[in-house]
Amino acid sequence: MKGRTIASISRINRILVGKSQTTQPNKSVSMTEMEAEWEIIKVAKKDASAFRSLYEKYYKPIFRFVMNRTQDESLAADITSQVFMKAMKKLSSYEFRGVPFSAWLYRIASNEITQHYRKASKNRVVSIQETNVSEWVEEIELDRYEDKKNMMLQLLNDLKESDLEIIELRFFEQRSFKEIADILNLTESNAKVKVYRILERMKKKVKKSGEFE
Repeated sequence: MKGRTIASISRINRILVGKSQTTQPNKSVSMTEMEAEWEIIKVAKKDASAFRSLYEKYYKPIFRFVMNRTQDESLAADITSQVFMKAMKKLSSYEFRGVPFSAWLYRIASNEITQHYRKASKNRVVSIQETNVSEWVEEIELDRYEDKKNMMLQLLNDLKESDLEIIELRFFEQRSFKEIADILNLTESNAKVKVYRILERMKKKVKKSGEFE
């Protein structure tokens, strides 16, 4: 079963696809590293050319983040460019709050993706691999998920966009609670609570519906 992917289905508002950009192992960023980066940002606020080092450092991670949610390389490149353009324009308002600069970029990227799908009125892409979805399936107690892709999709489709993003970050992209908290501008404990509450609601739907038995 390892390595198999979930087939693409497009009969509801969100499309589940079995293609995802490989995410880098989560790396804890030390306060020293964040403070050093903040010094670069302060220079970039006055000299736009200094922003280049931040662009080169974060372009690929942001592109992968967008690509997982669009599955369109050209579109992902366009949105990623918009993310960095907005980041440059808004850099003067950015203040260091003890979280990595990347978290701010991910938040901008998330907003850009949401705006794109809202304007385009197209199906939202959810990119996962079977090797990443198994933990989520176990958490909601959905057995034999190989035969229940439509049911998985319905559960995801019923989620609010903000809840879907949390599930994506935690289970489909294998991000830590700390990283989720940084990206979504939450406390780590609040991120954990949100994940568990969403899982509980999904689990109840699985148990209540005979279709999921």
